[in-house]
Amino acid sequence: MSRRDDLHLPVRRALEKDGWLITDDPLDITFKGIRLKADLGAEKRFAAEKAGRKIAVEVKDFDGGSPIVELQKTVGQLQMYQIALSEEDPARELFLAISETIYNRYFASEAFITLVEYNKIQLLVFDDLQEVILLWLIQ
Repeated sequence: MSRRDDLHLPVRRALEKDGWLITDDPLDITFKGIRLKADLGAEKRFAAEKAGRKIAVEVKDFDGGSPIVELQKTVGQLQMYQIALSEEDPARELFLAISETIYNRYFASEAFITLVEYNKIQLLVFDDLQEVILLWLIQ
């Protein structure tokens, strides 16, 4: 089992603990005849509101060698998902889920911060051992 597979369930459980209903595992996204798959789709219903909030989550572990190469691939993947979601499900927000370790190791650096902000990447930072969400960084 790859590390990516290992992180999938902790993210799912963290979302569920936070009150999210997992609606899709994986989330199929169709864009002009091309099938894409984000790792998870979830909804959160608020008692005070009739409308719910929907998200798509892509889980990444950045264990592929170079973190810059991994970020380049991830940015491209997220851009494709965002374009497809804007047409298929514009109310659904897209998030990149990363562990606290990866956030502290790479995403807290000035270069990563700039790239995340420039590309408007929304982050979900989670503790993979406690299976809880630590931080939502919304652009």
